[in-house]
Parts: sequence; structure tokens; C-alpha cells
Amino acid sequence: MRIEEIMTTDVETCMPESTLQEVASIMREINVGAIPICEKGRLIGIVTDRDIVIRGLAEKLPSDTAIAEILSEEVITGTTDLSAEQAAELMTTHKIRRLPIVENDRMIGIISWCDLAITKDSITHQEEDAIIKSSKLEEPES
Repeated sequence: MRIEEIMTTDVETCMPESTLQEVASIMREINVGAIPICEKGRLIGIVTDRDIVIRGLAEKLPSDTAIAEILSEEVITGTTDLSAEQAAELMTTHKIRRLPIVENDRMIGIISWCDLAITKDSITHQEEDAIIKSSKLEEPES
């Protein structure tokens, strides 16, 4: 199964000048743990709820601090020609839970472990094995 078939395409993003408070509020409102940060449609980073806690609150940054101060700039991305198995392997290798999908330097979607698990009934045995193997990873380090 191709990633294009299961990725989320209606992805909420924020701009680098968005504040910690704004991003945290959006995460709560739409019930997600990560928000891609884009500038003029181009993915420049990603921030997770854990980033906000560890790099923001624990460092006593004010809630009006720009999210650009704490985002992860080195983002592992995928493309629409990936299979679910390839995406799972990429996520496993890099110990990530979400994989932004880009095309021509523009973010067009995102895939998460939940997306892969939900499609379990419609994936191949090989893809399922990759997902199961990947889900047994240790917690990622930040």
C-alpha cells in the first residue's frame, strides 16, 4: 500500500513566529502531539508536545517565545512513492513517530504510527511485520 493512500493531507501547520502557547493550544484543540512548522508552504521543522515541555517549559521560556526557538530543524521526510512498509522502516530507523510527506519541497501530508496501524487490514503481511517490529522500539531520545 502506498503512503499516498493513507497519509493525512489536511495537516495543521504553524509558522516559525507562532508562540509556544499558540502551538500548544492548537495541539490540544485538534488532539495531536506534533505540529509541522512551515514557512511559505515549505517545511522548516517540527515541534512535538515533548519539545514544548522539555525545551520550553523546563527551560523556563516564556509562553510567548517563538516556536522557532525550540523546533527540530532536521526533519526526516518521505515522499508519496513510499509504501507503508518503507515508511515503517524509515520511521523505525530514525526512531520517529510521525513522517511528514513532501513533494517539490512542499509538505503535502503526514503519516503516523496510528495511520499505519489503522490500515492494518489492508496492508500486506510484509508491511504488517515491519510495523510490528517497529512498534517494539525503545522510547525515542530528544
